[in-house]
Amino acid sequence: MLPKVNQFLFLHVASSDEEEAAIEYKSRIADSDNDELLIDIPLVEGTGKYKRLFLGDELSAHFISEDGVKNYFNTHVLGFKEDGVKLIRIRKPEPESITKVQRRNFLRVAAELEIAIQLSANIRFIGMTDDVGGGGISFLVDGKWPMKQGTNLECWLLLAYRNGSVDHSHFKAEIVRVKPLESGRNQVMAKFSSILDSERQRIIRYCFERQLDFRKR
Repeated sequence: MLPKVNQFLFLHVASSDEEEAAIEYKSRIADSDNDELLIDIPLVEGTGKYKRLFLGDELSAHFISEDGVKNYFNTHVLGFKEDGVKLIRIRKPEPESITKVQRRNFLRVAAELEIAIQLSANIRFIGMTDDVGGGGISFLVDGKWPMKQGTNLECWLLLAYRNGSVDHSHFKAEIVRVKPLESGRNQVMAKFSSILDSERQRIIRYCFERQLDFRKR
């Protein structure tokens, strides 16, 4: 059973910040085609606060069928469309991927990868990730670098695949949380604010490979 036009979707956005990831947003399906759903900008019920989504954001969604059953699926943002009002394009789920059980396990894996970070025209440095995913990353950097919530970064992530090949993924990210560590370094959690789908797919490919490695242990 697929969600239908004018049905409401209830969404959680993948985030390294647990508080942000726990917020539930409500949206309406405005249109549908073979591979996509077009939805209104999500908002928090009761507050009227809208949620700005970015290309590549991962979403945990559910809709309620006529018999009152919650149907869950995971999806991601494909882009945007102006049709009088701004609509968000998300991947339509495959019928077999829709379940009665909530799956909040977004595709994030523990990984130590080198990441080049540009903070401004004159500030560029290297960090090391501690987890990566299709919606964002968490990385460790020296405490001397000015990391603050809301800061925008330009990043190049070095990806090493199982077949020995190496690739880079380029994206822009927004810091959502900074956690000082006893070591003097900062753990920085960031979500993608601008990323091409091809770049995001490189990261997701890496995550799938890592998941396979973990399952074999």
